[in-house]
Amino acid sequence: MGRIIKLPKEISTKIAAGEVIERPASVVKELVENSLDARADDIRVDLIQGGKGLIRVADNGVGMSREDARLCFESHATSKLAHDEDLERIATLGFRGEALASIASVARVTLKTAEPGAESGFLVRMEGGEILKQEEIAFPPGTSLEIQDLFFNLPARRKFLRSERAELNRIVQWLSWTALAHPGVRFALTHGPRKVFDYPGVAGLRERIYQIHGKAVVESLIEIRAREEGREVTGFASRPPSARSDRRHQYFFINSRPVKDSTLQAALNQAYRGLLEKDRFAEAFIFLTIPPEIVDVNVHPAKAEIRFRDERSIFRFVYRGVGESLLREMGIKEIAAPARSESPGTAEVREDIQPPLMGRPREEWRPAPEAREGEPPPTAESGSRDGPRVLGQYLGMYIVAVDEAGLLIIDQHNAHERVLFDKYREIDRERDWPRTLALHPPLLELSPSQIISLEENGDLLEEAGFRAEPMGGESWALKEYPEVFKEEEARGVFLALLEDVGSEKLENKKHRLLATLACRTAIKAGEHLSLVKMDYLVDELFKTSNPALCPHGRPVTLRLRRGEIEKALGRRPGED
Repeated sequence: MGRIIKLPKEISTKIAAGEVIERPASVVKELVENSLDARADDIRVDLIQGGKGLIRVADNGVGMSREDARLCFESHATSKLAHDEDLERIATLGFRGEALASIASVARVTLKTAEPGAESGFLVRMEGGEILKQEEIAFPPGTSLEIQDLFFNLPARRKFLRSERAELNRIVQWLSWTALAHPGVRFALTHGPRKVFDYPGVAGLRERIYQIHGKAVVESLIEIRAREEGREVTGFASRPPSARSDRRHQYFFINSRPVKDSTLQAALNQAYRGLLEKDRFAEAFIFLTIPPEIVDVNVHPAKAEIRFRDERSIFRFVYRGVGESLLREMGIKEIAAPARSESPGTAEVREDIQPPLMGRPREEWRPAPEAREGEPPPTAESGSRDGPRVLGQYLGMYIVAVDEAGLLIIDQHNAHERVLFDKYREIDRERDWPRTLALHPPLLELSPSQIISLEENGDLLEEAGFRAEPMGGESWALKEYPEVFKEEEARGVFLALLEDVGSEKLENKKHRLLATLACRTAIKAGEHLSLVKMDYLVDELFKTSNPALCPHGRPVTLRLRRGEIEKALGRRPGED
């Protein structure tokens, strides 16, 4: 007897469903995309237990006829493709006809729908892929889909879902991302009795960003726009030096489809090279409009990946478009060297603006900044202790020192981050954070995702000295914060913690929180230090738990051994 068998339909259907439907957020994504393809301009999502108990997506789109309502749950039944050549120019969000069939095979599903002008609507109820009920009903134009008990017949898959709040947060992030692509559509989300957000349709992207991310973000953005040969890049991005500590606030869209793509992200970050501090990244909302036939959105079963026919061309276009927009908005022009035929001492200002690839200006020594809290007062002597001896500072970023083994190049920000991390870890162990009670607490406008992170991590943040109280709507007041910060610093650090800690697993949250605090309070690249301060920092670095790495895992020190120097210069060891 052969060992190869054909799987029963109920098993193969569940396997196929697992490729498309990974978690509640996958269901919301598929249903909302169907609503948008149905030309809805009012989409409401209701959840129970983070979507594990119930997902309801209701819209005012074109609805379905009785025949379509029956057929839509069949595998590969779709209204969006008719011929194989249609796969070359996909312009809708959904197209395969897999989503409803996959969802219906692993949940209890109720569909209610009606076309505009129809005398009645139609209901279909299914469980585990089997039709239980079909009947005419009274229903307004549009469609409602209720998904109950997701993975009820796949307990192993259900067991691997994350907590209710974590699944909710995924849905909030994706739905907010999608709302950016469709500013004219109303998006509303409830979780149990709580309204998470309600974004009415607005005139354009800037207004939508204001709804979701608040006034401060909108005011820090510049407009991005460029067009050539049937393609266009538009949107908004940070005005330097405004930036974030990670890339999570970089949103990309291709033909209004939210995407994650390394080519687009690399083009954006390369365009900002030289304009932002090390390890700082632009916040961006970038829309690329291109002919559908030059991008493949059919690479992944869940449409999580895309592929360009010519990645280099797309990279160059986005890179130039963002770079030129930056220079145009910031009023920067390049100075070109004169041609040989020109008179000596002249130069021209180039009008053909190029992407920002400028380096750092030549560093000058300036008076050292005021001593930070915890540093010793300046003394007349420097480098008089044991251990590495500081020679100076390079590019305002690196401390150059020497010991018996050779030269050391120390990243001053990463070094101070390691010193502060160890210090903060000790304070945290003692539960002894010095705090400031704000007389006039700064007000914060938090996004739904940030509010969820605050509710989930409130105790952890309070242990670190931060306490915020609701003031109504999305407004929160920062009542207390650690003494090491000024008010505006505390505001920025608190918002950064909501983002950083909210994305971490439970066992990593405390490390991430302390690392973020250390990063935010450490001296920055480009900050000039006196020899006294550099000596003190190097001395403290080599007392820490790990002088080689900062708490984020980046290297702190580069060593060039004496033997390597002598070898490179053609000297023998000990030769004068």
